[in-house]
Amino acid sequence: MSDHFRVGLTRDFLSADGRLAFQDIGLGLLDAQPGVTTEFFREHRDEVTPDQIADFDAVIAYVPRWTARSFEGRDRLTLVARFGVGYDMVDLDACTRNDVIVSITPEGVMRPMAEGALTLMLALAKEIFAKSRVLREGRWMDHKFITGSCLAGKTVGSLGLGNIGSDLMRLLEPFGLARRIACDPYATSEHARGLGVELVDRDTLLRESDFVVITCMLTPQTRGLIDSRALGLMKPAACLVNVSRGPIVDQKALSEALRGRRIRGAALDVFEVEPLPPDDPLLDLDNVILLPHAIGWTHECLLGNGRGACQAALQVYRGIPPAHVVNREVLDRPGLRRKLERYRQLYGATSRAVLK
Repeated sequence: MSDHFRVGLTRDFLSADGRLAFQDIGLGLLDAQPGVTTEFFREHRDEVTPDQIADFDAVIAYVPRWTARSFEGRDRLTLVARFGVGYDMVDLDACTRNDVIVSITPEGVMRPMAEGALTLMLALAKEIFAKSRVLREGRWMDHKFITGSCLAGKTVGSLGLGNIGSDLMRLLEPFGLARRIACDPYATSEHARGLGVELVDRDTLLRESDFVVITCMLTPQTRGLIDSRALGLMKPAACLVNVSRGPIVDQKALSEALRGRRIRGAALDVFEVEPLPPDDPLLDLDNVILLPHAIGWTHECLLGNGRGACQAALQVYRGIPPAHVVNREVLDRPGLRRKLERYRQLYGATSRAVLK
């Protein structure tokens, strides 16, 4: 191990000319720490390779995939700090076997994504895109054929009541909804009651919601959760909003349901395949809002994600496990404990307090 704690960042944080693509991702936190150096990967690869991580103690990662091959012959890396909350691109088992912590940044995405989900719900309710289209096409008076609706008196159901789902339910409180309901096997009744939310099973949520919002993580259990059967349970006047991960929804089944007007509409920020292929059937439909995985892409989100990832790196630098570890079983591994103890001995006494 060198005298410095070295933090790498994947190359996709930079534009083609080598400049930081985002306004501010909190790298000043790392610059302020004695003994910490940062460096961007020299090139972008779809899959992280062993030579890219050889000299780093921690890596702040954006898009590239992490597989078992990424760690072959390398034992220095201690942290993969995901820039965001999704980790479906990371082989968690491989990270654990190699004594590597995987962390996420829930504080950075919670409010931007909750606001994004609410924005899409309102856009669907008010028929924003349809009304904009008739104006742009010179059909001003055709707006009288496009009738929107209010959220008041409606039922909103969230598949997931984690950070984003919970914050969305808080934002919905002033809208005069009839009910706020959620399905989440990990949510406690106490947490739900504190939000004014009723916990129900999945089928009840699908049958009774006017807006079904997907905020849960992509897992083997949630992959394909919204299939043709699930869509068939929804009200004909109901709308589906997905701000989580594309594979949670069977996209072919959704296209067919939208084309047949079996549900009123949908708003999708995520897709089974990204970027969305130019021949995807969804692109031919007028009752679906499509966004390029960017509804939560705000300055606040970028700064929050960056600061969260930098905080995670600085905690490891001090020999402390970060706050939001995904593969928590790694914390019990002797190999990881040895790594953290070594950082404590090298840097713990001289490191500054981690900024909030």
